[in-house]
Amino acid sequence: MSAPTMEERKACWGARDEFWQCMDRHGDDASKCEKLRLSFESRCPQQWVKHFDKRRDFLKYKRKLETEGYHPPEATGKS
Repeated sequence: MSAPTMEERKACWGARDEFWQCMDRHGDDASKCEKLRLSFESRCPQQWVKHFDKRRDFLKYKRKLETEGYHPPEATGKS
């Protein structure tokens, strides 16, 4: 498999950004962004889709930590 061309990369990133914006608008309700998700998956290599999905989850987690801070889980059964 050859590396994506500059045009293919731009198309992939654009599809990713449109999908992420839709998810942000709809509170991560994937059913409302299904067409954009399919476009994202069709324009990006599969490994990139996996990477971008993990990246989005990480960025959401990071944003939550920055706004709410870290709250360790309650210790259960520790002696």
